[in-house]
Amino acid sequence: MASTRDIRRRIKSVKNTRQITKAMELVAASKMKKAQAAALAGRAYAELMAQMLGALADRVEESQHAFLAKREVRTRGIILITSDKGLCGPLNTNVFKLVTEIKTPAKYAVIGRKGAQFIARTHRDLLADFPANDRTSFADIKVVAEFMVKQFLEGHVDTVEVIWPRFRNTLTQVPTLMPLLPLSSVKDVLADLRSDAGLTAPAAPAAENQMLFEPDAASVLDALLPLYVNREVYQHALDAKASEHSARMVAMKTAKDNATKLLGDLTLEYNKARQAGITQEILEIAAAQYAA
Repeated sequence: MASTRDIRRRIKSVKNTRQITKAMELVAASKMKKAQAAALAGRAYAELMAQMLGALADRVEESQHAFLAKREVRTRGIILITSDKGLCGPLNTNVFKLVTEIKTPAKYAVIGRKGAQFIARTHRDLLADFPANDRTSFADIKVVAEFMVKQFLEGHVDTVEVIWPRFRNTLTQVPTLMPLLPLSSVKDVLADLRSDAGLTAPAAPAAENQMLFEPDAASVLDALLPLYVNREVYQHALDAKASEHSARMVAMKTAKDNATKLLGDLTLEYNKARQAGITQEILEIAAAQYAA
């Protein structure tokens, strides 16, 4: 049995660990609420864009736009969204498992230091990596989206796809792969936007919403589809950030609970060792008196 001094040292260490993990849990919970609020704030923008695309859907020739043109897929372009920091449970590992299932040629643009390290470690083709700040701004994510769109338009990649941990709830984050470019059709884009905005009713016909497009509908579509792509990547980045903070909060709570349990076991072991020491001292005193 360990000495009481060693057990006291371990108890002190576990108490310090529990205090740290509890503080990290509270910080992650606060950041999670802010990240969820930021993700929900994009619904109004998605609703407005859905209305505009609904008015455009029947007025344009879809095959004329580069984002809608079909092509043979030789090299996939993938935006991988992970975290900069660890201590968030199996969140990044589950996303990496999805990456390892990709057997076809692919090039990666990574948001998050953990993802960049994984791509480099597994000798995959890394085009660029970007930091994953806690304050995810649209300007930062727009750089990533426009970089991959440029790769797509120049023919370096034939698709643009996004892999990220989709936020379901505080306990569940699902690694997800979603194709982004080429877009299947304007009507599919409209359906995605209406789903993100939480709209269930069908879009109003163009004749009813009385929208006028200047100089013409095709020019507006040329400007609107890049905004859609940028918004989708930004929304997934916000989703991934909410997933990260949720996973970290759960991981820290689990660590805190384990520390509390270990502290109880160590306290019991300490009391047993102390009682054994006291009993031994009593026996020695009794034996000394008997010998005398």
